[in-house]
This record gives sequence, structure tokens and C-alpha cells, in this order.
Amino acid sequence: MSTAATESSWIPMPKFMRNLYSRFPLYYQPAIPPPPSSTTQTFSPVLWIHPPVEFDSKVLSRDVECLKWQAYVALRGLTDMRVRWDIDPAGGVDGRLPSLWVPPAAEQDSKNAGVEVLGARMIPGWADGVQGDHVWNSGLEGYINEEARDESRAWVSLLEGAVHAALLSYEPSPSVLSAWLYSKASPVSQLTALLNPPPAPLTGFSTLIPPQGVNIPADSLRQRYREAIAALSERLGTDKWFLGSSEPTPLDALVFAYLHVALQPHSKNLQRARAEITTRVNLVAWERKVRQIVQAAFKPLNSQK
Repeated sequence: MSTAATESSWIPMPKFMRNLYSRFPLYYQPAIPPPPSSTTQTFSPVLWIHPPVEFDSKVLSRDVECLKWQAYVALRGLTDMRVRWDIDPAGGVDGRLPSLWVPPAAEQDSKNAGVEVLGARMIPGWADGVQGDHVWNSGLEGYINEEARDESRAWVSLLEGAVHAALLSYEPSPSVLSAWLYSKASPVSQLTALLNPPPAPLTGFSTLIPPQGVNIPADSLRQRYREAIAALSERLGTDKWFLGSSEPTPLDALVFAYLHVALQPHSKNLQRARAEITTRVNLVAWERKVRQIVQAAFKPLNSQK
């Protein structure tokens, strides 16, 4: 408040108070208008995943289930996605990861429109809504014909069956006691892991307790794994995408997830599984090509670049 303002007041102010206020003048600044609506900040969808192997440089989850959905989104052509891995699996939809955080639509008022968190099974529906007439929405799901679409089902069964089980057999199984004490999963989920026969694993390759029940010799599992990798290499041949498709399909997303997990050097226990792939040059080159596409589609949540 300036001295002139105090002197114009209708109530006389003692001189000592005027001197005091003059030492602390009050200045008025014009109001700053809000930015136009066209520059209002928007947010990208965020996929909650299990952590990458290297927190400081990679965005690809070390968990095959999360990685499968990362590849699914990226190979559909969706970009500008974010990932975060500081969410406990119990915080995901149905107590598992991945989950997808979807911001309000850009044309809606962010104060009135709530965000959504979707489970993994809802990601295809969300992507369909974003992309509309994408080729994966058709009856052929992006495959060149009905025969290729039907063949893809057999490959999915092989990957999620024989290949998944073999990769688990390469990892040493922790004791039930250590899994109970040190796992972040709830006691209920730990109890379900002890059922005979057990339910299907919830978090893919990184599940702490492998399925219990029928005891299949590890040698048999690994032989089936070797045969599966050889069949994948032969089926790919020199094609750009599996089953002769001109564009990536959901099968390519699943194949990439298993190849990438098996090829990572962080686990010494997977050396033999990794060797089966590295001897197939076409699979190694194909995995590298797809990895670049998937990595380009995601950034860490705190990244501003």
C-alpha cells in the first residue's frame, strides 16, 4: 500500500503509521489470463507393468504377460504411451498387472470426466475404440486368410503351453516357505498356488511359484521347447511377419514377448534356452526389429522427452 493511498483514506491515519506502511508498499499487478483451451495439457495412457530389467534405460517389462500387452499396443501402431512400474500388483485390476490407466478424452472437461483403469483383457476393446477401423478389428484379425487365423490359435497354444512351461523349468523353484515369506502377493493368492491342480499362473513368466500338479520331467519340457523354437524359425523363414502377414498381428506380439524374455542376458539360468534362439539368425533379427518398434512406443511416466 503506497503513502498516497493512505492519505486519501477517509479515516485520518496517524503519521507514525503512515511512515510504517510506507516501508512496505503494496503494488497491484494486472491479472494473468488463463491459457487458451487449445494449449491445455493432455495426458497419455499409462500402462502399469512389472519392472524392466534395467530401471534406468529400458521400458520393456521383464514379465512376459506385461510384455505381451506392450507389444500388442505397439504393433497396432499406438504410440505416445507411458509406463510405470512402481505399482504393486495388488493395486492392478483384479490384483494383477498389467493394467492400463486411461485419461479423460481431450474434448471432455478433466474436472468432470474421471479416468479409467482397465485390466489386461479390456485393452483390446480400448484399442478398438481408439483406432476404429483398424485391421485387427476385422474378422480375420489382421491375418491373410481364415487358414492363417486358425493356425495362429495353434501357435498361441504352443507358446503359452510348452514354451512357457519350459522357460519356468529353467528357473530354480524357490521353496514354498521363502515364497510365502518374501512374496508381495497376498496370502490368499499364495494359498491358491498350493492347490492341486493349481489355477493358471497370474503374472506370466515371473510368477514365483511354478504351477504344481502333474510332474512333467524337465528334459521332456525342454525337448518340446527346442522343437517349438525350431518350428518358429522354420515358419517365419524370410517373411516380415509370422504366417505370411503383410502387417503385424496379435501372434507377432506374443512371439516377441517370449523371444525377448528368453534372450535377455540377466538370467544365467536361461543360457540354454537362449542358445536355442541365438542359433536361429532369422529369429534374432526379427526380435531386434520388433523390439525397436515396441521400445519406441513407450516412455517412462516421468519422462518429458
